[in-house]
Amino acid sequence: MAWNDPDDNKNRDPWNNGGNRGNGGPPDLDELLKKWTEKLKGFLGGGNGSGDNNANGGSGAGSLPIIFVLAAALVVWALSGFYTIDQSGRGVVLQFGKFKEIAMPGLNWHPRFIQTVEKVNTQTNREILDNGKMLTEDENIVDIQFGVQYVVKNPTDFIFNLRENDRISVLQASQSAIRQVIGKNEFEYVTTTGRNDIADKAGQLLQEILDGYKSGITVNQFNLTYAEAPEQVRDAFNDAIKAREDKERYINEAQAYSNEIIPLARGQAKRQVEEAKAYKVSVVKRSEGEADRFNKLYTEYRKAPEVTRERLYLDAVESVLSNTTKIMMDVDGGNNIMYLPLDQIMSNAGIKAGSSSRSSQPLPTSDQSFGVGRDSLRTRESR
Repeated sequence: MAWNDPDDNKNRDPWNNGGNRGNGGPPDLDELLKKWTEKLKGFLGGGNGSGDNNANGGSGAGSLPIIFVLAAALVVWALSGFYTIDQSGRGVVLQFGKFKEIAMPGLNWHPRFIQTVEKVNTQTNREILDNGKMLTEDENIVDIQFGVQYVVKNPTDFIFNLRENDRISVLQASQSAIRQVIGKNEFEYVTTTGRNDIADKAGQLLQEILDGYKSGITVNQFNLTYAEAPEQVRDAFNDAIKAREDKERYINEAQAYSNEIIPLARGQAKRQVEEAKAYKVSVVKRSEGEADRFNKLYTEYRKAPEVTRERLYLDAVESVLSNTTKIMMDVDGGNNIMYLPLDQIMSNAGIKAGSSSRSSQPLPTSDQSFGVGRDSLRTRESR
């Protein structure tokens, strides 16, 4: 039996206050629940209906299904607010479209219909590729291909400041940067040794453009993978490059030959100078020696002219005959002087033994006279 049963209201009241609620006792829970239900029905447009409910005594039973529905809806709404952020991303929480906070990786909750979450991957590399024809500083057309790798570092700027797709924004900024850098360099530099330098400058310029837009994007790498002349004139440019390479090769070969021949010529010149100096010294010393010997010989000649003259004659004959291939022989008791032609004897000795049909030249004998008499020789010696 309820505490507020009308049959025994006074005796059953645990606070002994009877039916008087104005004496400071606790309120009736059923009555509070009834009033709250009636107010909720009136707010939802269900009418008052208090007379019928009071008459039938079913006010509490009619309000229970509505409460359960509302409680279930509240539970579903609360559970739908849970979401998960991956380790490679961040969540941008928006409250009525305005930035609220950054959600970190893990399990998070937000009041649905009040807040929304935009998930952004901040660790995965994103890449774009593009190609095209561009104009260099010397007014030549170059065909290029480039690639850009980038990541999102600031998800808030990435969400609010990029109105279009991020690939389109990065692509347009990359095209602007590479055109500006190539337009400040000549064709030869772009297509040969300047690719890495141009890629570095284009990457720096691209980062400055994206920072100016507050895009929240960081460029990791800018690659210039291809830079050549257009296909229509590629053969002519290849010929020009080959000729330039041949020119450099010839210059290097000439420089190497110069480095080799010049030191050798300098060495030979120095050797000839030193030899000339040595020859000069030797000639001077020899002349001085000859002059000194002549002076000494003249002194001896004044002392003994005949002996000195005979000695000088014999020295002269010895000097002449020592350089000839003929030997002169003086025979005692004879009036003739014979000689041996050593050059002919040596040439005949080199003939092979098989040529016996040829007659050998006979050696001269003592009977062969060449008109050189001992008397005539002595006559010349006495002169």
